[in-house]
Amino acid sequence: MKIAECTLTVRPVEEQDYPQWLEYWQAYQDFYRVALSEATTATTWMRFFDPREPVHCAVISDGTRLYGFVHFLFHRSTWGTTDFCYLEDLYVAPEARGHQVGKRLIEHVQAEAREQHCARLYWHTQQSNSTAQRLYDWIAEKPGVIEYRMVI
Repeated sequence: MKIAECTLTVRPVEEQDYPQWLEYWQAYQDFYRVALSEATTATTWMRFFDPREPVHCAVISDGTRLYGFVHFLFHRSTWGTTDFCYLEDLYVAPEARGHQVGKRLIEHVQAEAREQHCARLYWHTQQSNSTAQRLYDWIAEKPGVIEYRMVI
């Protein structure tokens, strides 16, 4: 069955999704040329199921398999009186790209941020990720922010 013919649903990640999520999580890291430790992966996974954590994961599925995931978190900001929502990671399976799967995952996060009365939803991407930027330029504004990092 082709992606366009499937009925896809965005939903919170479930424990049984781990093998498919892990496959995509590793592909996501490969794309960004990082290798996070097994401890980081395990901690990230456990946070999704801890109600005290502000970190969340949603997946898009046809009921049998996953086609992508989105990780997001809520946090305080000095730039607003309500929380901000940071979309940290977004991954769409290669065969699902170009079928608005990424857009649907972002719209899910947008709805979650609205429900939490967030003042802003934002995310980053690499300058070289032109494929994703076509989607992002279509659905959001690019504020011109440059990120700097410092090793701790």
